[in-house]
Amino acid sequence: MSDSTPIPPRPVSWSAILVVALGLSLFLILARWVYLNHLPAEPQNVAPEKLAAELAWKGTHESRVKYLNDLRAKQANQSATYEWIDKSKGTVQLPIERAVELYINETNASNSSK
Repeated sequence: MSDSTPIPPRPVSWSAILVVALGLSLFLILARWVYLNHLPAEPQNVAPEKLAAELAWKGTHESRVKYLNDLRAKQANQSATYEWIDKSKGTVQLPIERAVELYINETNASNSSK
């Protein structure tokens, strides 16, 4: 038989818990402060003429809306018109409906030949 007696757990003082909690809080606050100070500045609500040319569209809400509208108009035009992309390679831009028709016809032709 063993003569060893179980060791009772040591009580933890409230001051130790408070010190650990305060240390953790201080660490988290400091880490967040360092993280936020090292983020790149976002150009919002800055006059577009004060920004670099490639960032000018991000300056104000109006410039972002204008950029988005212009982009959507350009994409709508690209999806509905024919255009040469690279004549030397024979690459063309087709309207989506026509491209789908050609793909279906090509798929059907390759399936029927098998």
